[in-house]
Amino acid sequence: MITRDLPPEIVMVEAFLRRDVTFDGVFVAGVHTTGIFCRPTCPAKKALPENLSFFSTPRDALHSGYRPCQRCRPLESSGTPPQWLRPLLAEVEVDPSRRWTDEDVRSKGLSPERVRRWFKAHHGMTFQAFHRARRLGAALGQVKTGRSVSRAAFEAGYDSLSGFQEAFRRYFGDSPTHLDDTTVVCVSRITTPLGPMLVGATDDALCLLEFVDRRMLPAQIKRIRSRLRAVFVPDTNTIVRGVEQEVAAYFAGSLRAFDSPLEPCGTDFQVSVWESLGQIPYGETRSYADVARSVGRPAAVRAVGSANGMNAIAVIVPCHRVVGADGKLVGYGGGLWRKQRLLDLEREVAGI
Repeated sequence: MITRDLPPEIVMVEAFLRRDVTFDGVFVAGVHTTGIFCRPTCPAKKALPENLSFFSTPRDALHSGYRPCQRCRPLESSGTPPQWLRPLLAEVEVDPSRRWTDEDVRSKGLSPERVRRWFKAHHGMTFQAFHRARRLGAALGQVKTGRSVSRAAFEAGYDSLSGFQEAFRRYFGDSPTHLDDTTVVCVSRITTPLGPMLVGATDDALCLLEFVDRRMLPAQIKRIRSRLRAVFVPDTNTIVRGVEQEVAAYFAGSLRAFDSPLEPCGTDFQVSVWESLGQIPYGETRSYADVARSVGRPAAVRAVGSANGMNAIAVIVPCHRVVGADGKLVGYGGGLWRKQRLLDLEREVAGI
């Protein structure tokens, strides 16, 4: 059984057999012989192609009588921390300054290697490195607000000022006192039905919201770092938490307009294009030519397309609402399948 808006069956079979992460969110696969359905990335032994059915959503698979796999958990948003890890993460939140060792992890009944693999896969660094960077970022924030370096070091869990200074230089490339005019950008991952997203925000505004598998993400981070003279630290703040709530409400269909303050990092022309995108009504689309006319540059269709592609605040700055002159989907950094899903969601909610 093949549902609508899916890739060709041969493409899905190949993606499922090689556990292709880029198809996570595009489809789920039902296995006839077991009666379960899985993500494309499921680590379980793969079924034979003739025993597979494909569905665009877990809901479709459930309605067809399949049960969710207990290993890959297709009903959870991709990137959601697994159940076995959640007690450790909750304990970390109670005391973010605590310095964790492998023995500490083992004392919680967990394998340090297993925890390390999950953090490397989802955060690009080990568990200890993640929380060390978080402690250092919190310390930098304290120094920037007037706290003494020694006090910040102590509250970050360091026993000596020299050890703190050395760790700080290794991570940020300079000492705390030399980074007074930098901007701290807190970065966190949030889960969505279309895959995990990276959120980056200063204390005042959102500057980054992008799917973590987008190829341009490193370039976007580099651009933001340069324009804001920013340092990125794994942490959360009021803006990040607000964005997470708004994005969840958006995907649930209960929010159409976002209120989070934005700080887009681009040229004057790019910012004008992004502001124009924000004027496209929920559930509707515009062509690149339409956007070019709206910013007073009717001949700059290519430049508008380029600016659209440089948008680093996905979903909230709705570059997914721009389509080709013929109405076809073109040019979305997060993947055309995501663009289609976003438009489908908005049209369904808006009753279009």
